[in-house]
Amino acid sequence: MSPIPADTQALMERRARVLGPAYRLFYETPLHPVRGEGAWLYDADGTRYLDAYNNVASVGHCHPHVVEAIARQAGVLNTHTRYLHEGVLDYAERLLATMPPELAHAMFTCTGSEANDLAMRIARSHTKADGLIVTRFAYHGVTSAIAVASPSLGKFVQLGDNVRTVPAPDSYRIAPAQMGAVFASGVREAIADLKAHGMRPAALMVDTVFSSDGIFTDPPGFMAEAVDAVREAGGLFIADEVQAGLGRSGDSFWGFQRHGVLPDMVTMGKPLGAGHPLAGLAVQPEVLAAFGRECRYFNTFGGNPVSMAAGMAVLDVIEREGLVASAQRVGNYLRGRITELAGRHALIGDVRGAGLFTGVELVTDRAAKTPATAQTVRIVNGLRERGVLLSATGEHANTLKIRPPMVFTETHADLLVDTLDTALAAL
Repeated sequence: MSPIPADTQALMERRARVLGPAYRLFYETPLHPVRGEGAWLYDADGTRYLDAYNNVASVGHCHPHVVEAIARQAGVLNTHTRYLHEGVLDYAERLLATMPPELAHAMFTCTGSEANDLAMRIARSHTKADGLIVTRFAYHGVTSAIAVASPSLGKFVQLGDNVRTVPAPDSYRIAPAQMGAVFASGVREAIADLKAHGMRPAALMVDTVFSSDGIFTDPPGFMAEAVDAVREAGGLFIADEVQAGLGRSGDSFWGFQRHGVLPDMVTMGKPLGAGHPLAGLAVQPEVLAAFGRECRYFNTFGGNPVSMAAGMAVLDVIEREGLVASAQRVGNYLRGRITELAGRHALIGDVRGAGLFTGVELVTDRAAKTPATAQTVRIVNGLRERGVLLSATGEHANTLKIRPPMVFTETHADLLVDTLDTALAAL
């Protein structure tokens, strides 16, 4: 670890004094970016870093088309959704057109946490049940109702009494032909445990690339049996697409489409606005009906005109620049090159993912598949010192999480892989 520069140390101390003890920073030597462009971040000294982690800036940092759309609308009108406005209708229609026609209603929030919170309120109204099933190291948000269903937040966040966790579908340790059955078995056991405690499942909520659990994307279709299981028990399937959506998986616009399943609700987050606070959900009308009768929904700035302009601009960029096909091509290229590294570095146990979502699991023993947690920390920080930004994920924090803006190219991939090669060799 390099010594922390004095100006960085001063900023860290000021941050702790003003923001308090609950916030956390990335990296042993924290980054101080002051500018972003495309797949790059620039720090206060002008040093540039390849951003291989930030999916929120979905179409790249400060994309000119998105910036211009936000500025133009901000100069005309920004207000709430209790007035009529064409912008929210135009965007809702365009967003819903990317999904199966059964998902016919859209509702908007400012964050993915709010979207998942709202989805659970709707699920409870529809099913008259309360149970929620998530994966064992899931992350779905930070509202009080959703933090208790986000075990990846840490051991001091107590799961709700109504929450049951199931093992993630670990494709590194489970044979492809067994993935669906094993995952569904966990869901059935969770349903049975809820029943034993006098509860019924309202929903199974799944991040469709299992990002926090370690990134498990294949084989396509393995989720179907688990979705059937929760529906047989009277529950709903909520696809959390905050991280997987907008074509990131390369072969489909939404992660759930890779598995051939139809969600009752789809939740989305800030990638919709390339970082602008735009989020929301799509829902089947019959699922929303009870909530609509029993409640009114009001989110002061969910669906505001500026957010809608941002969302429209992001869809423009994805279409005009062919970013879905690019995600598929570049992601395959990236994983191919990292797989080549595995021939030289025994620490690489598994390379997996879809499109521009890649997990590289590091192990100390390939035969035993022993998590290399300490080494992963060193690699992540070694990459940061060499100008490449990513993080680690999974229950043992031993999987490199590569999730760049979708403007990531083969040239960027080459830089990432060459730098990873150097960092691995340095161990």
